[in-house]
Amino acid sequence: MHFEFATATRILFGAGTIRELEPAAKSLGRRALLVTGSRASDLEANRTVLRITAEPTVDRIREGVQYARDEQCDVVIGIGGGSVIDAAKAIAALLTNGSEPLDYLEVVGKGLPLSNPSAPFIAIPTTAGTGSEVTRNAVLAGVYCD
Repeated sequence: MHFEFATATRILFGAGTIRELEPAAKSLGRRALLVTGSRASDLEANRTVLRITAEPTVDRIREGVQYARDEQCDVVIGIGGGSVIDAAKAIAALLTNGSEPLDYLEVVGKGLPLSNPSAPFIAIPTTAGTGSEVTRNAVLAGVYCD
C-alpha cells in the first residue's frame, strides 16, 4: 500500500518510498546534511553525516549548524527517532536564521520569531509516537532556568 497524505507537511508512506529520498533531496538543494542516530545506516555512505546519540542540546545544535555551513549543506535530512528529527529540524531552521538557538527558544531564550524560512528539511521517522516529523517545534535539552 502506498499513499500520500497532505497535512501540516507532505507525508509519503509505503514500502519502498525511501527510494524517493535522493531525487527529493536533489530537487531541494545541492548538498544535504544527514542527521542520524547512533546506528549506522545504508544511507550514510559518502554523505555528510551528523550523529545525534541523545536528546539534542543547544550546544549540539550550534555545532550542527556550523558543521552544515562548513560543509556547504543547503538541505537537511533527519532519519531516526524524535530526538534526531528535532535536531535536524532545529539545524535546518537555524541554517537560514543565525546559529544562536537561544535567540529563538521560547521561555528560556529571547523567543524571537524566525525571520527566514527554514532550509529544506526532510524527516524520515524510524519510530512511532513522537510526531516530531509533523510539528513545527523541536525539543532541546541543556537549558536550565534559575
